[in-house]
Amino acid sequence: MYQYDEIDQTMVDERVAQFRDQVARRLTGEISEDEFKPLRLQNGLYLQLHAYMLRIAIPYGTLSSHQLRGLAQIGCKYDRGWGHFTTRQNLQYNWIKLEDTADALADLAKIQMHAIQTSGNCIRNTTTDQFAGAAHDEIEDPRVWCEIIRQWSTFHPEFSFLPRKFKIAVTGSPNDRAAVRVHDIGLRMHKNAAGEVGFEVIVGGGLGRTPFIGKTIRDFLPKQDLLSYLEAILRVYNQFGRRDNIYKARIKILVHELGIDTVREKVEAEWQATKDGALKLPQEAIDQIAAQFAPPPYEKLQGGINADYANAFRTDFEFGLWARRNTFKHKQPGYSIVTISLKKEGEAPGDAKAEQMNAVADIADRYSFGEIRVTHEQNLVLPHVRQADLPAVFKALKAYDLATPNVGLASDIIACPGLDYCALANARSIPVAQQIALRFKNWERAHDVGELKIKISGCINACGHHHVGHIGILGVDKAGEEFYQLTLGGSADDQAAIGDLIGPSLNATDTVDAIDTLVETYLRIRKDSDERFLDTYRRVGLAPFKEAVYVAA
Repeated sequence: MYQYDEIDQTMVDERVAQFRDQVARRLTGEISEDEFKPLRLQNGLYLQLHAYMLRIAIPYGTLSSHQLRGLAQIGCKYDRGWGHFTTRQNLQYNWIKLEDTADALADLAKIQMHAIQTSGNCIRNTTTDQFAGAAHDEIEDPRVWCEIIRQWSTFHPEFSFLPRKFKIAVTGSPNDRAAVRVHDIGLRMHKNAAGEVGFEVIVGGGLGRTPFIGKTIRDFLPKQDLLSYLEAILRVYNQFGRRDNIYKARIKILVHELGIDTVREKVEAEWQATKDGALKLPQEAIDQIAAQFAPPPYEKLQGGINADYANAFRTDFEFGLWARRNTFKHKQPGYSIVTISLKKEGEAPGDAKAEQMNAVADIADRYSFGEIRVTHEQNLVLPHVRQADLPAVFKALKAYDLATPNVGLASDIIACPGLDYCALANARSIPVAQQIALRFKNWERAHDVGELKIKISGCINACGHHHVGHIGILGVDKAGEEFYQLTLGGSADDQAAIGDLIGPSLNATDTVDAIDTLVETYLRIRKDSDERFLDTYRRVGLAPFKEAVYVAA
């Protein structure tokens, strides 16, 4: 894992001291809320419906056990003993007090963490594949490049006040687990005909009010040119992106209105003038950062199925159920990747209590080299677990209600905080997600349905990624009442697609019933048990699902 150097630590400590003075002046009334707002947003502090919310950056979703314990402690000390993991691989405290924020940031700095650029019209936290460095299908560890982007983008003087917020994602695998095609810039690592590893650069993706799938602006970019090419894109966006209309300010609108060919022409012209300058990455600099992401000291284990694991799988039904859904193939023989579901039925998706965070940290220390990942689907990951240790990990997780065997299933729902917390929301997300999850509590039904990604947002800003859900749910306001629009057929993977609107919005009760109806329709018309919901939808289209929902309604 990357460790702060003196420059990193000084930068974060100085920011804390600066913000402490700003908070003090706000509390005494020396500066108004209007004057304070841009200052607090630069430090990840939002004013929500009931309290302030502090958003913590978790760069590329990688945490040490020490950092996770620190987050738990901060949650207990300054919040209500829990935190909410987000689709940006970040953590939010939803009940922070203004007078405590500087102290909370100081405590974060002690564990090499901060809240810088988690808000505002700047380059936000760069995200990546939660299996990075462990995935069996990985070409190269993308976290190296995420860290390079982090160092380049933090406090970048030219890009601190962009037309709108800007999000970058990187994947090192042909199987996209980072949703790169729905980002302002998506980077997909691959090999060219000569066997060299570089980037496909995708630009203009994004969700929100006007969703778009990103377009390829460059098929192959050499690794040493990454920062100069990113800078060229950002300069073109900064120059031509709209600032007169917040709803048309994202780069996706620029790409749509100018066309990808025109944007490519402008970017290439800018890049040709600068690509051989100071931003050309020397190999020694790449190697220096890559060394901090060296593999952990794996044991040399045999491949195949471990005998202890096989015995537990055969004799312990609950363990077998969990192992089938929540463990994944590792690149190292004898090891597995474990996804920890934060979607236990009846709980708010993405929430973790402080005692659960401490438990995960302890388990990571014992079984996963002290390393944890945060996923953009609001779960946690233990990236390096010996297969022989999986039964013990399951038992330890179960003791803290963290062994729900539903990763990728209907109850593994992405949900934003919605109207329970967010001042922008039109409708609640959490109660609807909880009610849907309860409909799939029966393991036989859930596993018969198989992979089904349900995503819910409380407003058009799409923090719950509803546009790319196999079933997407959007909260809307109708004359002061909460209603929900349904979309079908969305996907965030390497075949990314925006979902199709099914019809008129429904109230909360009818929405939950409609999910049942959609699932039963799928089970009735699928070819066989191997055909996923998304595959069935792509084969038959909207009509049979729409008819079933509105006849039932």
